[in-house]
Amino acid sequence: MIEIMERPFMKRSQDNSYEIESVARACRLIRILQDEGSLPLYEVAARAALSRPTTFRLLATLHTHNILTKNAARRYSLVSNSRKRTRFRIGYAAQTSEFAFSRAVTRGLIESAAKLDVELIVMDNQYSPMVALTNADKLLADGIDLIMEFQTDALVAPLISARAIERKVPLIAIEIPHPNATFFGVNNCQAGLVAGRYLGKWAEKHWKGRVDEVLLIGLPQAGSLPEARLTGSLLGIREVLPNLMESKISVISGNGQLEASRMAVGRHLASSSAKRILVSAINDPSALGALAAFTDASRLQDCVIVGQNGSVEARLEMRKPGTRLIGSVGYFPEKYGDQLLALAMNILEHRDPVPQAIFIKHQLLTASNLKQYYGRETKASKAS
Repeated sequence: MIEIMERPFMKRSQDNSYEIESVARACRLIRILQDEGSLPLYEVAARAALSRPTTFRLLATLHTHNILTKNAARRYSLVSNSRKRTRFRIGYAAQTSEFAFSRAVTRGLIESAAKLDVELIVMDNQYSPMVALTNADKLLADGIDLIMEFQTDALVAPLISARAIERKVPLIAIEIPHPNATFFGVNNCQAGLVAGRYLGKWAEKHWKGRVDEVLLIGLPQAGSLPEARLTGSLLGIREVLPNLMESKISVISGNGQLEASRMAVGRHLASSSAKRILVSAINDPSALGALAAFTDASRLQDCVIVGQNGSVEARLEMRKPGTRLIGSVGYFPEKYGDQLLALAMNILEHRDPVPQAIFIKHQLLTASNLKQYYGRETKASKAS
């Protein structure tokens, strides 16, 4: 850290005639940040007993001369003399801390950034389009070199893209497409096909191919591309069960969340007397919400469910004997960090032409293959 010391050979008269007031005030701010570490403007001003405009001008000057840093949350801290300078500063706006899938992506990115010459600035979009827009503005104002955006609302996506273009900052869109951004995520239609084929084959084996209803749980606000998971799922079911046209197909919104999906499916079951229902959900929280709704209605045997994401909550559920969550298409979010940062460095260093979309590998996870992909987790589950 920066040390402010009075050297013995610097003499001052008792009336401080050598002292420059603005320099003394700046030194006062530096000492405050030495003690406190990181503070917002109003706290620095209060501790220094200075007005906010004066404090702001002093902090801005120190920031300009690389003595202070200011992060996306507008907190000031001292630049450590020993800190290694990074080549790039990358902003990452996480979808939410509510879902295990999102937390796994964030954790992987933080771990990967620590291995590279990269400063990663992380913010939480809190599953809110307005928070996502605010966070994007903060990150872009913070002088980042590239932004990674993981937010769920298709209506906000063009606004974020426009602001990134205005700042000339490259944008990577995770899972949800954004205009003029490099898309990183699953091939939604293909992932849906995998889920649908498995549901169809299960129905063929256990219900002799007789299905009363197909229930698709979507997330309309995410836009048409993520919804392609459900389109693909329906195509996959029909591929195995060509007579599905005789069955009822219902589409409801679960907002991508467990409780919202539980309530939506519960309302649907109140008006449905179907006994053999194939459920395809746009993500695992919706799949688990559907499972809870069928449990609430004492109709678990009426359904089988396949989710998307392969999240830890879904994997834990699939290990339970007799569960009606029979599968989830795994995206392996714990591996996103290395792949995303490799893509980011490729863009920033102009190594190779960057494709418009990078599709991650997906794999159907079931109780029978969880050990193959998550062996340690299986052992830990049995031990507990």
